[in-house]
Amino acid sequence: MATKIRRVTSQKKIVRFKRKKRIRGSVAGTQDRPRLSVFRSNKHMYAQIINDDLGVTLVAASTDEMDDKGSSSTVGAKGLGVLLAKKAIEKNIAHIVFDRSGYLYHGRVQALADGAREGGLKF
Repeated sequence: MATKIRRVTSQKKIVRFKRKKRIRGSVAGTQDRPRLSVFRSNKHMYAQIINDDLGVTLVAASTDEMDDKGSSSTVGAKGLGVLLAKKAIEKNIAHIVFDRSGYLYHGRVQALADGAREGGLKF
């Protein structure tokens, strides 16, 4: 994992990094089923579909590129999921593996997953 835990890293982030490392031990993207990785900040959400075999990002989207003003809410996250699914289907990606990156499957992360399912992705 590329993230380093330093002295000034908060305990909340340390717990998330450990959870992320555990999740990534069992979740990997392949050519047939790439991995949907999620990152959420206080202001925006970012999602990308990655082929781990080649180490290549196939599709990426963020709430930063959306026109909605509710980019930090669950409504914006759901819209991001739909946008990402639309981009993925254009590149013939239908089946994916969901990587929540150590975040709890709740709130914005869950809304993004629901939006991706509504957009046509299967996971």
